[in-house]
Amino acid sequence: MKQTPDVADLANIIIVDDTSANLEVLSGMLKDSGHKVRPFLSGKLALQAAEHSPPDLVLLDIMMPEMDGFEVCRQLKANPKLRDIPVVFVSALSETMDKVKAFGTGAIDYVTKPFQFEEVRVRVETHLKLRRLRVALEAQNRQLEDLVREQVREISDSQMTTIFALAKLAESRDEGTGKHLERIQIYCRLLATKLKEDPHYGESLSRAYVDNLFHASPLHDIGKVAIPDSILLKPGRHSTEEFEIMKTHSTLGALTLEAVRARYPRNAFINMGIAIARSHHEKWDGSGYPNGLAGEDIPLAARIVAVADFYDALRSKRCYKAAATHEDTCELLLAGSGAHFSPRIIEAFRELEMEFREVGEKMAD
Repeated sequence: MKQTPDVADLANIIIVDDTSANLEVLSGMLKDSGHKVRPFLSGKLALQAAEHSPPDLVLLDIMMPEMDGFEVCRQLKANPKLRDIPVVFVSALSETMDKVKAFGTGAIDYVTKPFQFEEVRVRVETHLKLRRLRVALEAQNRQLEDLVREQVREISDSQMTTIFALAKLAESRDEGTGKHLERIQIYCRLLATKLKEDPHYGESLSRAYVDNLFHASPLHDIGKVAIPDSILLKPGRHSTEEFEIMKTHSTLGALTLEAVRARYPRNAFINMGIAIARSHHEKWDGSGYPNGLAGEDIPLAARIVAVADFYDALRSKRCYKAAATHEDTCELLLAGSGAHFSPRIIEAFRELEMEFREVGEKMAD
């Protein structure tokens, strides 16, 4: 009796057998069940057809010239595009070892010739149903993963927004800083992205590292919240004693973030924030503060922030100074290569100086 399954149950089936009579019998039976059938007399042709248009199921003979069924199955399973397609062997070989070998190549079932039409039909429908369920489950899992990823992203975005707001609140005590933090973020991303082209840093500057740097860079001066207004907002030059107090903002900022790290010791973002807060005033020649670090002992993130912060600080007008020109600022940065700043980062800056200028002008206070 001809089967009339629902349209959603119809399948694309490849049959491989070097005997035309077998192909006609199996094809007729499956077509009567409403399926689309593609018969092939050789494994090579079947593989080419499957690569062009992957089927939902393969019925495969074993004893064939040029390429036997075992090899066809092995090649199907070796192809990432085709490996999940169920393969059912239909063969006159009835020895146990033949069946074991068939399953060893990746087959999901084995039917011995001569076969009963109803047995083949039921097995085909069972494996098609299992495949549909597996495909549906994989799609559901992908949707779930996308949903979880989106929720995590939303949580992460809200956390980063909160952290940035706190950094802005600390910065607001220092009058006239405007969009300093926003510009620092962009300058740091520009530098880090350029440094990825440098083989010396390429592997360490992953996408996650650059993203963390972008979000952590506003924390560089968070310790200034603990500096007295009389020193932080002083319009003139600081005395030696006042400058020593001012310098403590780097250590105070790091200590504040270390309290957070005590609860989240493996958080890469917090660890980077600590490194930036503590070390963005260190100098390449070891003359900086608070620890007198030199060269590559200074964390890379802090070295990048140091260049970005220096550029923006000079280019910005403050109550105690006028804004420097782009040209004068670049001249000072290039002159500081190997003394104040990392030579590799300054070289990256030199190639990016016009982008820095453009950002500064577009985001001017």
